[in-house]
Amino acid sequence: MIDLELEIAALDDLTSTELRERWSRLTASPVPRISPKLLRLALAWEIQARRLGGHSREVTRQLDQRARGKTRTARSRAGMRLVREWQGKVHVVTIEERDGSEDQVIRYADREYRSLCEVARTITGTRWSGPAFFGLKKRVAA
Repeated sequence: MIDLELEIAALDDLTSTELRERWSRLTASPVPRISPKLLRLALAWEIQARRLGGHSREVTRQLDQRARGKTRTARSRAGMRLVREWQGKVHVVTIEERDGSEDQVIRYADREYRSLCEVARTITGTRWSGPAFFGLKKRVAA
């Protein structure tokens, strides 16, 4: 238990870049676009969950979504091509890998975006759930 406390305390000494690298190594998932302070908290939670037997945030989100039984969201993966028609125009988004890392690059209209929500907002001019807009979030049949 002391080792766990020391490992979590050591997060305070890491730079933003080191925090991002630690997240990638620990979770093998894209680094969330949050402040270093929040990333430290998220890393501490992940470390404790793995050490003490808890679930990752992704598993917790999926379990919560399934428990509510209303929707299921598919994850976007490198190589995906999402197509959506909006107001008579076809919009194509590609999900690519960033130079061998776990990070994803979302491309639309020759620009890079941080999330599908940003792309949906660009297309519609209003706030949307990106996964819902592009059909990754589906209602579960009753």
